[in-house]
Amino acid sequence: MTQAIKQALDRVTRISGVRGALVVTGDDGLIVADAVMENIRGDAVAALAASFAGRMSRACYATGVGVPHFVQLQAANGTLLVMPAADVVIVVVADKDVNVGLVRLEMLHAAELVP
Repeated sequence: MTQAIKQALDRVTRISGVRGALVVTGDDGLIVADAVMENIRGDAVAALAASFAGRMSRACYATGVGVPHFVQLQAANGTLLVMPAADVVIVVVADKDVNVGLVRLEMLHAAELVP
């Protein structure tokens, strides 16, 4: 992945409440680039996000609403934000009270850099 994408992930992780950001392959969940805190298991997040994005895409397509552009999964202890971009998925792990709008803008910026 390019240096620009790594810099874009760094910009995402500078947002208060963000614990990590990753770019993963959409088909098998391998990490392409990441910027995560030590306590985040990047490989597990990558696998979960790729599987989640794939299942959401198939479910949305089956219901006729089209492919999702952004998915937010709110959990008891945090938030998982997923954005498909070309053949990869941009993933952010954050606190539950993170500014989702700001994070989404930075994710969109990172998605523009994906070849």
